[in-house]
Formats: sequence, C-alpha cells, structure tokens
Amino acid sequence: MLNWSEISTVLLDMDGTILDLHFDTHFWLEHFPARYAQKHGISIEAAKEKLVGHYQELTGTIEWYCLDYWTEFTQMPISLIKREVQHLIQLRDDAHEFLTALKQSGREVILVTNAHPDALSLKIERTQLDRYFDVLYSTHEFGVVKESQLLWKKLQAKQGFNLDTTLFVDDSLPVLKSAQQYGIKHILAVENPDSQKPANIIEDFNSISDYRQLTQDILANPVN
Repeated sequence: MLNWSEISTVLLDMDGTILDLHFDTHFWLEHFPARYAQKHGISIEAAKEKLVGHYQELTGTIEWYCLDYWTEFTQMPISLIKREVQHLIQLRDDAHEFLTALKQSGREVILVTNAHPDALSLKIERTQLDRYFDVLYSTHEFGVVKESQLLWKKLQAKQGFNLDTTLFVDDSLPVLKSAQQYGIKHILAVENPDSQKPANIIEDFNSISDYRQLTQDILANPVN
C-alpha cells in the first residue's frame, strides 16, 4: 500500500485521524444544538436545522473551524461548552502504536489540523497527543485551511518538507484531494474516523481502518 522506504516525513490530521471523531460529531450535532435550543427557547429540532444549515454553508472555510466565529455567531461560549463533554475526547484505539512506531523509525511527524488553537489546546490537555509530534500546526496560524492550495504553499515554506518523501494522512476527501493536487506523493485516507459510525468506502486513495497493520513495515524501514 505504502512504500515506507520513500517516506521520511509524515503529516497527520487530528480529528478522525489521530483522535476519535465521535467527540466532534456529538458536540456539533447533538450537544451544542441542545444547548443552543435551551438558550434561545426553541426546540432541539429547530436548533439543529438552523445550526446544521449554517455548518453546511461554511464547509471548507476557516470560519467553519473557528471557535471565535461560532462564539460571536451564537453569543455562546463555545470553548466552555466543549468542556461539558470533554470526556469524549480520546485517541483512536490504533493511534498510540502507530505514532510510537513512526517516532521509533526516525521519521519527522507533524500534526496539521484545521482545528482552532483553543480546540487543539483542549485536546492536547485531554490526551497529551503533543508527545507524539515534532511540530503541531493549527492552520489558523496561516489564515487558510487545508482545502486551499495556499495552505500547503505556506506550510511547505515554513516547514520545508519534500513532496516526494512526504506522507499525508486525513479522513476528509476534499482535504486529501487538495494535498494530492499540491503534489504530496504519498496519500492515505482514514476509512473509520468516528468509532460510533460505520466505515466509509474510499475508492480514490489508499485507505486504512487500523493503523496497526502498518507498524511492522514502518519499523522495518527506518529513516537513516
């Protein structure tokens, strides 16, 4: 599936790729609409209709990922409300072994997430995921998200990764297509970002549902 002898840098998404997406799914589709309904005195169904419709309008933009935007739009303290269900934040079951193998193999391991810095901080606090990475980036630092070619240009200028020896892993097909368009040679899609939902069928990219299948090959091909 992947030629690990050609890969020296690994760029990894966070939500759905390293962390179980269930927290985000539950928060944005269930918990937050319920809290919004409570604040505004409307039904949960009406709250969901309003919020999900706006989510869809903003898909792929930096506003969709921006907690400051949602705090202003709803007049609700999003970061504090996230903490009400923070117990759901957890690593994927297969993430620890995978990330540990990457580090042991001598590869450069970089987190690249569209998540807002406050969301990233909360998830680091809950999981200590920063221990696995050489560098962690929120795309808000660059003012543009992974769906945009400009993000990859800015990220490469700052980090200096080689397109031919870099692997990018994500659960979002639009993001994966953006990375591929930019020229990242090795692309891997995650089939099962949310542990509470069925796996997706992915045809456009190499894909995986359990990183532990990769461990042996990673360690057998260390970076010298």
